[in-house]
Amino acid sequence: MSNLLELFKETSALYGGNASYIEYLYEQYLSNPDSISGTWRQRFDDIHRGSTEDTPHSVIVERFEKLAISEPGKLAKMQGFTEQSVKKQSAVARLINQYRVKGHQIADNNPLGTRNTIPADLEPIYYGLTQADMDTLFDTGGLCGIDRLPLHAIIQTLKEIYCGSIGSEFMHIVDAEPKMWIRKKLEGAKPDYASHPEKRIWLLKQLTAAEGLEKYLHRKYVGQKRFSLEGGESLIVILDELIMRAGEYKVKEMVLGMAHRGRLNVLINILGKCPTVLFGEFEGTHTSSPGVLTGDVKYHMGFSSNIATAADPIHLTLAFNPSHLEIINPVVEGSVKARQDRHGVGGIDAIVPVLIHGDAAFAGQGIVMETLNMSETRAFNTGGTVHIVINNQIGFTTSNPFDARSTLYCTDVANMIQAPVFHVNGDDPEAVAFITQVALDYRMTFHKDVVIDLICYRRLGHNEADEPAATQPMMYQKIRNLLPTRQLYAQKLITEGVITDETVDAIEQDYYQRLSEGQVVSRPIVENHSYSYSARWEKYISREWDQHADTSVTLERLQYCNQRLHDLPAGFELHPRVAKVMEDRNKMANGEMPMDWGFAENMAYATLLVEGYHVRLTGQDIGRGTFSHRHAILLNQQTGDNYIPLQHLSEDQGRAQIFNSLLSEAGVLGFEYGYSSTVPDKLVIWEAQFGDFANGAQVVIDQFISSGETKWGKLSGLVMLLPHGFEGQGPEHSSARLERYLQLCADQNIQVCYPTTPAQIFHLLRRQLIRQYRKPLIVMSPKSLLRHKLAVSSLSELTDGVFLPIIGEIDDIDPFHVTRLILCSGKVYYDLLEARREANLRHIAIIRIEQLYPFPNEYFKAEIEKYPNVELVVWCQEEPKNQGAWYQSKHHFYEIIDENIPIIYAGRVPSAAPAVGSYKTHVNEQKAVVQSALYGNKEGRKNEF
Repeated sequence: MSNLLELFKETSALYGGNASYIEYLYEQYLSNPDSISGTWRQRFDDIHRGSTEDTPHSVIVERFEKLAISEPGKLAKMQGFTEQSVKKQSAVARLINQYRVKGHQIADNNPLGTRNTIPADLEPIYYGLTQADMDTLFDTGGLCGIDRLPLHAIIQTLKEIYCGSIGSEFMHIVDAEPKMWIRKKLEGAKPDYASHPEKRIWLLKQLTAAEGLEKYLHRKYVGQKRFSLEGGESLIVILDELIMRAGEYKVKEMVLGMAHRGRLNVLINILGKCPTVLFGEFEGTHTSSPGVLTGDVKYHMGFSSNIATAADPIHLTLAFNPSHLEIINPVVEGSVKARQDRHGVGGIDAIVPVLIHGDAAFAGQGIVMETLNMSETRAFNTGGTVHIVINNQIGFTTSNPFDARSTLYCTDVANMIQAPVFHVNGDDPEAVAFITQVALDYRMTFHKDVVIDLICYRRLGHNEADEPAATQPMMYQKIRNLLPTRQLYAQKLITEGVITDETVDAIEQDYYQRLSEGQVVSRPIVENHSYSYSARWEKYISREWDQHADTSVTLERLQYCNQRLHDLPAGFELHPRVAKVMEDRNKMANGEMPMDWGFAENMAYATLLVEGYHVRLTGQDIGRGTFSHRHAILLNQQTGDNYIPLQHLSEDQGRAQIFNSLLSEAGVLGFEYGYSSTVPDKLVIWEAQFGDFANGAQVVIDQFISSGETKWGKLSGLVMLLPHGFEGQGPEHSSARLERYLQLCADQNIQVCYPTTPAQIFHLLRRQLIRQYRKPLIVMSPKSLLRHKLAVSSLSELTDGVFLPIIGEIDDIDPFHVTRLILCSGKVYYDLLEARREANLRHIAIIRIEQLYPFPNEYFKAEIEKYPNVELVVWCQEEPKNQGAWYQSKHHFYEIIDENIPIIYAGRVPSAAPAVGSYKTHVNEQKAVVQSALYGNKEGRKNEF
């Protein structure tokens, strides 16, 4: 036997180095059995033995080795291979495969003419193929539908497909099906533009529009910023092709997100914004929309329209975007998800997200990675996004890729989700149009993300007043010598006899004429009021926060909801601790125990749902709750299966979406903001694991949540639950940075509340949806209060109560004997209450401010007036003096409290960090805070007040 093995090693065409050829043939067999010869097909059929599963390639080789030993005669019949011929064929197969893997690295897709050196493994000689082999016929493996070609023709075909104007990255995809699909698309028949001159003329018109707008604005509004698209005009070709192709798929809506580069061009030439309106924005004569107070610069503004396609119209929405570039990504995805949910079955095919990026931002900003990472999770999947990178090959003033990124391509971050990336030459509009079709087809077929890397350049500086040659002299020497894309393509069409010089000029003049007359220059706009933003949100505009809302619920409904929350599937075994929580909640529903926070919060969701409202909760531990109080998602301890009782309340209930999210703040909060700003009739909640984790999403808070309405008239009812409270857990687990939200408050833009009882959170959450008032709600939610013996409520507070912006004194204290009045918010109230009761200080009253903004002036004034003999007012807080509510709220106190009554601060001293790290130090500090509020000193001695 050993001699037979040695003989096999020396003579078999199927041994050792030729194993790759067998694998190559096997790949062909798996994708299309008919693409290989009958002899090989029979062998692979025998190996599969009727199985529908893939057989490991190592097993294939092993079985052929056994065949060579046991039945050597059969090998001789396999197409008459010699060892040399099989080695050559194997070499060709590996060369073909390597072009598919690495051809993009030497593609002719850079308008600036830069090309990489050909890697050694793309040279035929690397595989032992010489000039003598160039005319030899080899099996192509079905390349372009041709079975056999001379080697020189194979190489030429591979260069045209993989090294021309399009460089395709897709061989990194693990799943064989999409990888094979892309290969067939690229190697199949291309659009025959030569036979369709009308299509080529349309492409020229698109380029003329893209270039024409920029030239017109440059002449008319000299020196004004517009962030020109010049050098990247093919973006308009991509978007137009995308929309028309989407029409063929019966897509109903597309939501676009992009930063400012080329935005005005997209607004005018794609979305059909009236040029007269744009000119008014340049000239300062445009009137803002309702609800807009400050407005925003023109290249941040959003727009929506209905564009005619060969099929039905498509509703386009361009999201408002701040200068924080990629931060719009999760916001668009959230808006798309809301629209898909509203559409129902087939939503991911009906609404498609499109994100337009800058090259440096795509590589440099972490929010891109967060959004990509969200793309295939249950909570945030939108069925695939078409990403378009306007690759100017320069970031701001930095063009050297070694300064801009640590990767070969600016798009390499997309490899993390195995998205195909198509690097296309912006100066080849036909290649751009073709690859756009492939990209959308991929998205609609596999419902996964896909990237078009539009390699172009920036003809002008970062803005029109910038001189780019000051920092990039060599790059701009090249750029100044380049003909614009429109001129290059026009010359090509003229040379090929498709069009004349006169027609080219006529197209250009026609565009300028319509533009100067203020005509819409995009594809036809179709009126359709069913998509109107204002139609869904109109009743929420210009509403006051203190409108009445009946948030009470009957006892029967509370008990019904509780009973349904406890109806678990047969055999569903809860963890003993969770079972105890559920048992206690039954007692709470029956009035046998005071209600805790978890019961009241779940009752808020359940009652809203049975009333037909929709609820969506996301966060890193939203199901259980970081502090194990919510238990909205239950786990079977025997099987690991989960069950969400809030989804099984009644047949006609609202939709409950509850998802534990990925470990992201900016991405997830941005997504939920986008979702909430699209649907006004859904309670959308994001909970931070700890309140201070929201720091990681500060851009979303600053640029969207707090200012979206005043800049863009964009309303949102988003709720942020931010666990807050000083329990000695250190600087990073104490403060939700209440002061930061209060600093952002103005024009009734947001609500900031610090509820201290279960009934308060019940009514607060229900009020957020039942009122015809949509402003973001920031909640300082509790940690220790979740189970505090005093932080409880009765059933009657749910059946008869409302949310109280101010909660006055609850003990039996004579208001006429009160000389010291303590104002506070949140957890410190219970520390003050217990200390006052213990010392029996009957001259002190304590008032809780549960809504810090909009400040409830009338409620506060009414409460203060109950105490006519007050001599001193104290504001007490746990947070350091420079944090918390003191500096941002004290002006309200001075406006309402008699000017002759002193108002003093009691709390921690100013600090750079929110809290100390030592628990013992924390306890001493907390005691001092309470003592200074009650007595005016840290020792607890009584003073004149």
